[in-house]
Amino acid sequence: MTPETRTGLIAGLGAYCLWGLLPLYLKLLTGIPASDVLANRILWSLLLIGGIMVATGGGARLRAVIVQPRLMLLLVTSAVLIAANWLIYTWAVLNGHVLDTSLGYFINPLISIIFGVVLLGERLARTQWLAVGLATTGVAVIAIANGALPLVSLGVALSFALYGLVRKFAAVDAVTGLLVETIILTPVALGWLLTRPDGLFSRPAATEALLIAGGALTAVPLLLFGIATRWLKLSTIGLMQYIAPTMVFLLAVFLFGEVLTTSRLFAFGCIWAGLALYTRSILAGAART
Repeated sequence: MTPETRTGLIAGLGAYCLWGLLPLYLKLLTGIPASDVLANRILWSLLLIGGIMVATGGGARLRAVIVQPRLMLLLVTSAVLIAANWLIYTWAVLNGHVLDTSLGYFINPLISIIFGVVLLGERLARTQWLAVGLATTGVAVIAIANGALPLVSLGVALSFALYGLVRKFAAVDAVTGLLVETIILTPVALGWLLTRPDGLFSRPAATEALLIAGGALTAVPLLLFGIATRWLKLSTIGLMQYIAPTMVFLLAVFLFGEVLTTSRLFAFGCIWAGLALYTRSILAGAART
């Protein structure tokens, strides 16, 4: 294992563990619109990441990114994708759909695997294709049981898988990339809060403190994720991804009391089986080398 790979693994583990605990924070903000929570997360993230850039003398790196139109286009795209992911996830947690977000993040690794194969030329063994098929079966079961696609789950999964893919192509370090993304999103977030009757600093002090803390809880795992995407294969990132949804699943069922229906349980079982197969194939391949 190279030092870069080790760094990527540590960063990835840190990011996914923090994301796994995020519902505990968001539940403290129940009653606040998801759009307001998102706008605050963006705004306070900018201050934190900007401070990190100043402290590390990153002005030259920022200027180097801004003058590259292709790179800026990639970061505009990734900014939109991560904002969409945050909004869907935040709305779902605040409205009692934590299990749906867990399902989405279980699906996400297998979508990342497909992207790796189709777009990056990564190859899968027959067992790995079976894993993808099992995940597809899980989604189909929920769609049939509910009479509709699990839109929250698919929205969470696709937006984050696409974000990881775009950041894979963006040749920029984690801090600078995240800063540019946050700068892109800040005018919209600030404009939204300024037009709201209960926008900036209009809530009780404890609530405002929680909203400000969202900046760190947003920026830190994304910084770690950015490091991981630079040093790990997309398929490896997909493999690690199930750490967070496992934590979220346990919180949803045992702490938040969400109902685990038979169709949901079967769908989760299919996806868990797929992830187990894929993990086994990866470990077997590593043992042979």
